[in-house]
Amino acid sequence: MATTAAPYGLKPVKRADGMAYAGATSQYLIDPAGEATNLFNGQVVHIGADGYIALSTATGADGGTNALPTGTTLTGSLGVFMGCEFVNGQGVLTFSQYYPSGTAAPTGTTITAYVVDDPNVLFQVQADGPMDQSDIGANTFFAAAQSTATGSTAYGNSTTAVDATTVTTTAAFRIMASASPIGDAFPDLLVKLNPGYSSQTNAVGL
Repeated sequence: MATTAAPYGLKPVKRADGMAYAGATSQYLIDPAGEATNLFNGQVVHIGADGYIALSTATGADGGTNALPTGTTLTGSLGVFMGCEFVNGQGVLTFSQYYPSGTAAPTGTTITAYVVDDPNVLFQVQADGPMDQSDIGANTFFAAAQSTATGSTAYGNSTTAVDATTVTTTAAFRIMASASPIGDAFPDLLVKLNPGYSSQTNAVGL
């Protein structure tokens, strides 16, 4: 039972069409000169103006000042970061659950991010408080903005949760189902990025 607040970000579990999630990810690049923030497994990311992966820092609570990815224009986020690979300072190819901020690529190498970018994937995420059955089908958003600190450098996982206060207005995530008893203090939910909040379904270019 989800009786303890222990958020873990977004975890892909299945597809909206009922098919199992088979682990598919797409590869994108992180700035070889180094990205300024940590990127944790389970965080929502986007393609920045420079063409590299960056952390989405808005809550997604609306389509304006809290719009994904950064609280300006609603261009949507790419998907959920699952990890990365890079060559470390000793010249060893490293696979990591998270990207440590400032990590730069040695000359002639790249930093590859693995992202679940399928807009039809459902993600499991913990809510920050109790909910009712009537919340199924409503919209929700991040309880707090993602940042370089919303994760664990020891384990590499995000500590992001969604807000238990749901809305019927435009917001980042549609609550599709509960993955734990709905009466739990901090229920686990199945959510999906709403159209427009995924850059895969948003017609506005980056």
